[in-house]
Amino acid sequence: MVECFMTTADGTATNRIETPESGCWINVVNPTPEEATWLEREVGIVPEFVRSALDEEETSHIDYDEDVNQTLVIVDYPSAEDVEDMQDPSMLQYTTLPISIIFLRNRSIIVTVSLQESPIVQDMANGRVRQVNTRMRTRFLLQMLLRISQSYLVCLRRIDRLSTKTEQRLYGSMRNEELLQMLSLEKSLVYFSTSLKSAEITLNKIMHGHMITLYEEDQELMEDVMIEVHQAQEMCNIYNNILSGTMDAYASVISNNLNIVMKVLTVITIVMAIPNIVFGFYGMNVGLPFEGVPFVDSWLFPTLLAAAACLIAAWIFKRKGLWR
Repeated sequence: MVECFMTTADGTATNRIETPESGCWINVVNPTPEEATWLEREVGIVPEFVRSALDEEETSHIDYDEDVNQTLVIVDYPSAEDVEDMQDPSMLQYTTLPISIIFLRNRSIIVTVSLQESPIVQDMANGRVRQVNTRMRTRFLLQMLLRISQSYLVCLRRIDRLSTKTEQRLYGSMRNEELLQMLSLEKSLVYFSTSLKSAEITLNKIMHGHMITLYEEDQELMEDVMIEVHQAQEMCNIYNNILSGTMDAYASVISNNLNIVMKVLTVITIVMAIPNIVFGFYGMNVGLPFEGVPFVDSWLFPTLLAAAACLIAAWIFKRKGLWR
């Protein structure tokens, strides 16, 4: 899908346009081979930049082509994985996907390429981000980077809330579902941490101003982006450490709960084996003591003997703390 946008002269609204023109923004989502070819031939993007933009495994970085005066910036943004691909639809796991921003200085055009629909791009296209101006390419880039860093914070807070709820269910649980959910959250934090480190390196290169012209009025916005990225990194590290410790602790709790159940079942098995021993003696075809005594020869005596032995055994286990 290819869409073209351009802000009005006063910068108050962003409107769709039919064909690209100077000062516009071209948004491309999961392009077909024909659309990728159109980006190379009609728009004039370097083929290497198009291939990099369509690579799902591409990490955050910045690249510059002096021959055509084009700059490629790739950053990762958080995205919830499709629940249809997971065994349990109630589980949540995040991953990161690349979004590419390409500067065409010769034509004064900015192009964004993503593999999936991104809410960040949609917010900018629908006017939910203030002061968006497609003619101010550096500010446009920084606004998108700020929006991406803020989306990390939103996802991290959601991970924190979900991990807290999962912890509460883990107290008396012996199932694997809660631990699998915690493992998914920890995996998400690893993706976030890796992407944020790469984003910080990219931002530092932008700050130097060698590949992208950083104007004086954009310095404050650039500082806001760096602050948000650093805050996301700190939150990610804190949540990752807490989650790792919690998983280790509750793995031990679940194992301990299982040991308690096995202990109780073992005690019950021992107690229930006593009547079988007593009745086994009285079921043998051999002579037994006190034969001929009316009470001993009746069924009531072995039954009472077995019941008394069970109660004594249960009392002993209770005193030893093995029966709760």
